[in-house]
Amino acid sequence: MNENFDLIEKNISAIQEAMSAYPNAHLMAAIKTRSDEEVRKAYECGVRYFGENRVQELLAHYECVRSLPEARLHMIGTLQTNKVKYIIDKVDMIESLSSISLAKEIDKRAEKCGIKMPVLIEVNIGREAQKDGIFPEDLPAFLKELAAFPSVLPKGLMTIAPVCEKSEDYAPYFTEMVRLRDEVFAPLFPNEEKPLLSMGMSGNYREALRHGTDFVRIGTGIFGARHYPTDTEVKK
Repeated sequence: MNENFDLIEKNISAIQEAMSAYPNAHLMAAIKTRSDEEVRKAYECGVRYFGENRVQELLAHYECVRSLPEARLHMIGTLQTNKVKYIIDKVDMIESLSSISLAKEIDKRAEKCGIKMPVLIEVNIGREAQKDGIFPEDLPAFLKELAAFPSVLPKGLMTIAPVCEKSEDYAPYFTEMVRLRDEVFAPLFPNEEKPLLSMGMSGNYREALRHGTDFVRIGTGIFGARHYPTDTEVKK
């Protein structure tokens, strides 16, 4: 583990150096499959935002993240409506709002808890069949429908860009996200002082930073290759 801690420290230092020219951007550690020890090491290295893809793992990480002063926990993966009740009072933001049915459930559960849940709307910027998210052309109508849910607070947009061979190939996708934020989201939510963008992952975060993202969500770029339990380990 000490060797892995050295890798985490080295990687975070390099990312922070790359981000130093973008003081308004935040580094989020994507902690799927990571241990609490790895989470705490990332925190020691300056990370304050942690994103989880799966509800079960988010619940497992919850006590660890909440024990860290000023740490924030975001749901960044696909969220099924029947799982909202398990995390609604445990996350600081849901970044993967992608349907009206999910918005309705978030609103219902948030109201019961006496809270208003900040959300980012997930945009399927590459129009990929295997990914969740609102198509860009459907975003205006979707955003207008959110007005029906007072306990849902739209804060901006999130996307997972298609995998590209070259860094510069991401530019059109990120440019379009900036346009959607400025020309579609911002006019519909004029009281939101600065709508957020969450885009950029381990393989493309530098390009996302150049396009003004507020969050980069980095997993393997911080922790190294993921470890998925084998059948033998699961049975133990």
